[in-house]
Amino acid sequence: MTKPKSFIDRIEIVACGGDGGNGCMSFRREKYVPRGGPNGGDGGDGGDVVLIADKNLYTLLDFYYNPRLKAERGENGKGKMMTGENGKDVISKVPIGTVVKDAEAGIILCDLVNDGQAYIAAKGGVGGRGNASFKTATDQAPRYVEKGKPGENVRLLLELKIVADAGLVGFPNAGKSTLISAISSARPKIADYPFTTLVPNLGVVYVNNDKSFTVADIPGLIHGAHRNAGLGHDFLRHIERTRAILYVINLRPFENRKPSDEYKILFEELKYHKKELIQKPFLIVLNKVDLIESKKEISEFIKAAGVRKESVIAVSAKQRVNLEKLVEEVSDLIENKNI
Repeated sequence: MTKPKSFIDRIEIVACGGDGGNGCMSFRREKYVPRGGPNGGDGGDGGDVVLIADKNLYTLLDFYYNPRLKAERGENGKGKMMTGENGKDVISKVPIGTVVKDAEAGIILCDLVNDGQAYIAAKGGVGGRGNASFKTATDQAPRYVEKGKPGENVRLLLELKIVADAGLVGFPNAGKSTLISAISSARPKIADYPFTTLVPNLGVVYVNNDKSFTVADIPGLIHGAHRNAGLGHDFLRHIERTRAILYVINLRPFENRKPSDEYKILFEELKYHKKELIQKPFLIVLNKVDLIESKKEISEFIKAAGVRKESVIAVSAKQRVNLEKLVEEVSDLIENKNI
């Protein structure tokens, strides 16, 4: 088995509910009861496979090692009218934001977005009835029982969409990893080459002792991401859950692009992936302001990008310039937009 990456956000599993136990055929055998009647008990129900959202999880990695979930079978019925024990449920925790789909039909079955929210992925089978259940006035000694029903057996696709208050989107080398490490406790890999970040990172930003918000660093997008260029859909999927978007723009971009060009491309990529994304509250974070020669470049960006001055903030993540103001503005954006 090849070693997986530590972050897994999409995986197929098989969920099998436990089979129901068989009913029991039994008759009373007592010394002074010449016509002992049937006393076979019912079988126990099979266990369920249950998925529960857990706020402390951030990856589906556990399912890589255990992709088949099998609940316990119900116990067979016994004599003396004893019902078999129900099979134990299998309870598996998943990160908040996990979408459960039918692997074959692609239909969404459940969207686990709240901590503690549960979904029965595969129901256990019902236990069969023992012969005591079939006794009637015309049949005092039935000699037949029911077998337990088989549990559900389903193939599921689990897809994780990170839930965060704000999502950082930008081209590779825009400085998103440096920014999230500067304003939160997240410690992503940082280096001076493209695609340093290959998986989303989640950090908690503290505004003060009573207020905080979460921010997700989405791996760098490239032109054509909405058509799945690069790892387009894998990255864009995570932006869908964020309540607000921070466009992180490098004031000294690569490939001879202008900063305004980077913003326009990012805006178009989000629009073509899902139109709802561009309707979210947003801020444009102009990063690496310590490298520009004049503040005139900021004014030129606002004019060329066609955006409002109030939606733009210039910072330097590396030099920690204007970060406190950024944190306050993002907090206000989340609170005041009623999202």
